[in-house]
Amino acid sequence: MEVTIEPGWKAILKEEFEKPYFKNLVEFVKNEYSSTKCFPPGKQIFSAFNHTPFNDVKVVIIGQDPYHGDGQAHGLCFSVGENVATPPSLKNIFEEIRTDIGTPIPSNGNLERWADQGVLLLNATLTVRAHQAGSHQNRGWEKFTDAIIEKLSQEREGLVFMLWGGPAKKKGAKVDNSKHLVLTSGHPSPLAANRGYWFGNKHFSKTNDYLEEKGKKPIAW
Repeated sequence: MEVTIEPGWKAILKEEFEKPYFKNLVEFVKNEYSSTKCFPPGKQIFSAFNHTPFNDVKVVIIGQDPYHGDGQAHGLCFSVGENVATPPSLKNIFEEIRTDIGTPIPSNGNLERWADQGVLLLNATLTVRAHQAGSHQNRGWEKFTDAIIEKLSQEREGLVFMLWGGPAKKKGAKVDNSKHLVLTSGHPSPLAANRGYWFGNKHFSKTNDYLEEKGKKPIAW
């Protein structure tokens, strides 16, 4: 199975691409994209990996599904294109960054600038049908993204994993916290944030403090 992805990731995930479940997943995704409207666009399914090569990863943020509205998803969790309205969860992320480290709220929700600095913006499921949340769950993507988290945990050191909300915490449960910093909080969605589970987590300053301790350049959030 030939997957177009950044060469470092391709080498790391070579065996994964050959497994039966992944071949079945590819067939499913091809069929879905050819028969119905799906997001993100096909060429952007692996954008997170192409923006953030394996050896450049400093931080991992775990999302769930891609956005399922028109023009929103572009392969990076929580991120949207520059001409798309900033979704509520991302607004709350920006607000926490503003109060935590003083960075002004940006004019758009495109997080490619984070990805290009080493922030892997990884959704648990990499594709979705238009306007049907969760429609590509339990087809193999979760197994694939679990393998990615496992590879990062085992083969890298000194990474920061940000686990926001129950599903992300569960997905990151096997990260080796003797080698990495694991930060957990509620999800930035309005429901959780308004109940006090998000604001004040200071994940962004904690991440940069840790990266600097490890001799790494902090992220310009």
